[in-house]
Amino acid sequence: MKIRTVIAPTERGLMIRNKAIVDILEPGVYWSVQLASVSTIEVVSITDTRCDYTDIVTLTTTNPALADRHFVAADIGSTEVGLVFEDNRLVDILAPGTRAMYWKGLAETRIDCIDTTIEARVATDIARQIGRTGALARRASNLNAVLGIDVQEKQVGFFYDEGRLVEMLEPGYYLYWKFNRKFSGRIMDVGMTMVEVSGQEILTRDRVSLRLNLSALYRIDGPAEAEAALTNVSDFVYRELQLALRQAVGTRTLDQLLADKTSMDGTIAAEVQVRLRAVGIELINVGVKDVILPGDMKEILNRVVVAEKTAQANNIRRREETAATRSLLNTAKLMADNPVLVRLKELEALEKVTANVDKITVFGGMDGVMKELVRIDQN
Repeated sequence: MKIRTVIAPTERGLMIRNKAIVDILEPGVYWSVQLASVSTIEVVSITDTRCDYTDIVTLTTTNPALADRHFVAADIGSTEVGLVFEDNRLVDILAPGTRAMYWKGLAETRIDCIDTTIEARVATDIARQIGRTGALARRASNLNAVLGIDVQEKQVGFFYDEGRLVEMLEPGYYLYWKFNRKFSGRIMDVGMTMVEVSGQEILTRDRVSLRLNLSALYRIDGPAEAEAALTNVSDFVYRELQLALRQAVGTRTLDQLLADKTSMDGTIAAEVQVRLRAVGIELINVGVKDVILPGDMKEILNRVVVAEKTAQANNIRRREETAATRSLLNTAKLMADNPVLVRLKELEALEKVTANVDKITVFGGMDGVMKELVRIDQN
């Protein structure tokens, strides 16, 4: 019985005899006789150019001419990575030691092999095609093929090979071939950074417990020095500020601290700046934001303030009383030597008395009013 087989333009026919591929049929219509010892035709799609048919790779050995006519063979070395291009577009990444076959016919396929021991960084155009996301990026991630380092603005990147710093990276996106290699990367922020040292319980020199909050602003102006010296920049800056704050408070009494808090800011800045500068860090500013007293100490200080203000008020009142007494004494001395001035004072007193009295009865006429109604006794 004859069997009709139709092969579409996106298909190929594998002619199999005794479980081995003896020929590959191009698109068309084929007739075959179904006998036990006669070949069979298996139709396969080539829309996915990679051919995963069982034992297809052995065709390069058993029938190299047939394999060369229909396939592009990939044989990737142990230190190489394979890049599969179709019509000059990157479509696949092959791990070291991979052997694969790609159909010819639907696209122009080529395999580029890159020795990763010579060039670890992925070329810019290839890195752009792999990208940060998408199928190729996921494929590379699943293969553990690349290390990606994405350095943003106001950042510096560091590329390590076997724990050894190889390269310092400017802002940009970098890929490195990671097959059989122990690569790693780190990102460091070099813009201005705020650090808060909050809730520090510290004893003053006179053993008063205070709670203080400190704020500081810094930036990394020597990233190479900071990377070489420090594991965690922010932790280092925090500890240095914390220690300097404790030392500054511990050497001052409560009165000194409250009287001149800004001088403590300068002391902390001067002490910390030297140690930060040694590892490539610039301290821009530092300041104690809050000084929080315990409840009983607040009450005591309030009483002290009230007592001080009361004493100041008493001093002012005594100074005014002394000045008034001195003025009266000077007036009395003038009156003792000048009878006319005494008479003027008597008239002033008469004016004040009569201003508050509705009716006055006197004897002796005007002379009685002038001499007897108001008299200043100078004895």
